[in-house]
Amino acid sequence: MPIRLSLPPTFRDRLEAADRPQAGMWVCTGSPLVAEICAGSGLDWLLIDGEHSPVGLETITALLQAVAPYPVTPVVRAPSGDAVVLKQLLDLGVQNVLVPMVDTAEQAHDVVRAVRYPPRGVRGVGSALSRGARWNRVENYLADADRYVSLFVQVESVAGVENAALIAGVDGVDGVFVGPSDLAASMGVLGQQTHPAVTAAVHRTFEAVRAAGKPVGVNAFDPAVAQAYLEAGASFVLTGADVALLARGAETLADRWCAQG
Repeated sequence: MPIRLSLPPTFRDRLEAADRPQAGMWVCTGSPLVAEICAGSGLDWLLIDGEHSPVGLETITALLQAVAPYPVTPVVRAPSGDAVVLKQLLDLGVQNVLVPMVDTAEQAHDVVRAVRYPPRGVRGVGSALSRGARWNRVENYLADADRYVSLFVQVESVAGVENAALIAGVDGVDGVFVGPSDLAASMGVLGQQTHPAVTAAVHRTFEAVRAAGKPVGVNAFDPAVAQAYLEAGASFVLTGADVALLARGAETLADRWCAQG
């Protein structure tokens, strides 16, 4: 007889159960070894980046396998909200999806449908072939699939901020993540994530999402900025990245040991 398996709680479940904001970091190297090191750090969650990092389906599978023994919750940022891409991510075992560049409630509805099986959505059925259902070893996976998947969308444009309340109000959207970098670009202040106008837009988004009863998160590498956003109501934050830690650490070594003589 095959082993009957259960799946870990989703990021939605973790946020609902948490008594404090959840702190995490980006995983961008594509290295399972680096991902495992990060997974054992004591952080609450990791964001595996499929949008701006050199990772494909096989690499994401290996990263999920590397972090699986640890209590950290992995979230995967899809490269887009394309229904085929989302289907592939869910089938390979992604339970927590972040979809970038969601500007309207209509787009949010589309990605909700993409992660749900018919008749509520359009996700293709391949559970017998996929790691997501552990090759049909998760009992009643098809009937319970919505319980095993959490969906977060990213607001990172002027349009997204204006529509944040409607986006957050879409049934099936479990939370909103604000991206100040692209938001700054959308507002005409490229590279100025802490520009007062950008910060104000982030705060407006926080208020709209929280009023809709959904958790809101944000990216902030500067500890003071991250703390300020937590005090403004963020439920989850990203405060660093594997590649940034490696780059800055290597530069510190070079400054110390290569600037002599």
